[in-house]
Amino acid sequence: MAKKSKLGVASAIVVGAGAAALYAKKASENKQAKNRQAGKKADETQERNEYRNTERGKYEKNSKGIYYSNGNYEAFARPEKPEGVDDKHAYLVGSGLASLAAACFLVRDGQMPGKNIHILEAMDIAGGACDGIYDASRGYVMRGGREMENHFECLWDLFRSIPSIETPGVSVLDEYYWLNKHDPNYSLCRATVNCGKDAHTDKKFTLDKESALALSKLFLTPEKDLENKKISDVLPNSFWKTNFWLYWQTMFAFQRWSSALEMKRYLCRYVHHIDGLPDFSALRFTKYNQYESMILPLVKYLEAHGVQIEYGMDVKNVIIETIGTKKVAKQIIYRKDGKDQTIDLIEDDLVFITNGCCTDTSCYGDQTHAPDLSHIKNGCGESWDLWKAIADQAKHGEFGKPEVFCGNVNATNWMSATVATSNEEIIQHIIRVCKRDPRAGKVTTGGIVTVKDSTENWYLSWTINRQPQFRSQDKNMVLVWLYGLHTNRAGNYVKKAMRNCTGEEICQEWLYHIGVPKEKIPELAKNACNTTTCFMPYINAFFQPRKESDRPRVVPNGAVNFAFIGQFAETPRDTIFTTEYSMRTGMESVYTLLDIDRGVPEVWGSKYDVRELLRACYYAIDKKPITEVPLSFVEKKMIRVLLKKVQGTDIELMLKESGLIE
Repeated sequence: MAKKSKLGVASAIVVGAGAAALYAKKASENKQAKNRQAGKKADETQERNEYRNTERGKYEKNSKGIYYSNGNYEAFARPEKPEGVDDKHAYLVGSGLASLAAACFLVRDGQMPGKNIHILEAMDIAGGACDGIYDASRGYVMRGGREMENHFECLWDLFRSIPSIETPGVSVLDEYYWLNKHDPNYSLCRATVNCGKDAHTDKKFTLDKESALALSKLFLTPEKDLENKKISDVLPNSFWKTNFWLYWQTMFAFQRWSSALEMKRYLCRYVHHIDGLPDFSALRFTKYNQYESMILPLVKYLEAHGVQIEYGMDVKNVIIETIGTKKVAKQIIYRKDGKDQTIDLIEDDLVFITNGCCTDTSCYGDQTHAPDLSHIKNGCGESWDLWKAIADQAKHGEFGKPEVFCGNVNATNWMSATVATSNEEIIQHIIRVCKRDPRAGKVTTGGIVTVKDSTENWYLSWTINRQPQFRSQDKNMVLVWLYGLHTNRAGNYVKKAMRNCTGEEICQEWLYHIGVPKEKIPELAKNACNTTTCFMPYINAFFQPRKESDRPRVVPNGAVNFAFIGQFAETPRDTIFTTEYSMRTGMESVYTLLDIDRGVPEVWGSKYDVRELLRACYYAIDKKPITEVPLSFVEKKMIRVLLKKVQGTDIELMLKESGLIE
């Protein structure tokens, strides 16, 4: 027995020595191959530097491990299957739009087996902030809506592959495209005054010269120079009285104290839609509420591919180990059924973290109850607590600073309500305002109607999207969504702070502003409507003044197997509070961690398009040729010199096409 043991040890030593020799040889060969590759790359780089008239290297991956692209060549291509993907597993924290999108990109482009993908959701329903439900005890609840446009490149890239759950044989994109072709969106009344009368904003921006110049300067200011600045720091007092600010603030929910950096991004991102800002003709909407039109098709697609959505999984922390410059997610800590549990991770286990949530700690009210705000604690909420736990592990703040966004609920809240009614008298008042019958099943208000004379009160806006908003909704019922930006002020009719009002009281305020006679308001609000409400303390959190480093990069430097996704991850040029931003961070995270060799569609580059910039100037000055704009003697002289210089050139042609010269 002893002899066999010694022989076994000797054999092991011989085998081990042989393996070591082979390993050393292979390592040497690998090193030589890497050196050759590095040398080849250096030669190519030098060649490009010496002779720049070439596209070689144009699609090399950047420091994030991805590259951006545009055009059909990249859009229609299918990437090759990433090496080793069958042996990897993915864990996605949360089931909001970013997480569901990331899971879909893992399936479609990463070609990861669905059984290897696990979505961990604390609630009993997917969707995150993209919700829309019917609660038998309260009624229909829509916390918010989603405005979309034709250049949400990542969103449409994905939805072209997601089957419709209503129309066999077509995609969600097909369905959406046809719907908005047949029923294009535009508003016939953007704002009201004096109990439902048209405020006659008349598609004008009413920008004075000082405001126009300040907006132009903001457009051109580098983001670095706008860090931690408020909009009020960069725009003059006269700006707040313009129609431009009325449109802008109510459409996007900006406040004067919101981030100047984010406003710059919005200006640059949507400069091609400035002509559609006054009447919402730039927008497209889904057929139903955002949950049924967007979330459900994604969930059905994932389930069909074997992806597991595990509900009741309340993730408390992701343990990240940093060794030198390398960062590895090692463990997920979660609570399920009242018990703390863990998932141990290896480097082949990918983790996608939704850090922060704008609808965290939402407080609901109903027809007869105001929302209970007693449990709101500044800076606290499940998504914020998770992000803080992760951020505390950072060595140099590389996982972001959640307190920048969740530290001031007085600045980041607003409140919404959903009114359900079938009352003919109320519907006739709606028709008088928006000039369309909401029961026709088509575009009704075409976007929000802002109550202009409530700006010093609740600052109320309301909208009616295509009806029905829910498949289960009665065909005679109309659902109205409204929101107020100032929840701590008294209303025009209801002399209480909006946050302290019942659904019935909020409905009374709305009925007053659409022209219902005062003596009828209490009865109609009580017996002809059912109103649910939602106070959201962090709904504007992403608009807080910030630095670039306050949001973690989608994949932080050195991260091996984890990424941040959603509205509080940082990716360049795109705008938060959009479905596209969630989709983009989901796509970038998957493409980076799986090293997928296909371009991520770049943010639409209209800010680099001279034609779009000239058109924007024309519409910003309310569709006047530049010769009709009030200018000083010196400015007029400069314009004459310029026009003479460009006479007979393409520049003159573009100026004419834009409307700036006749």
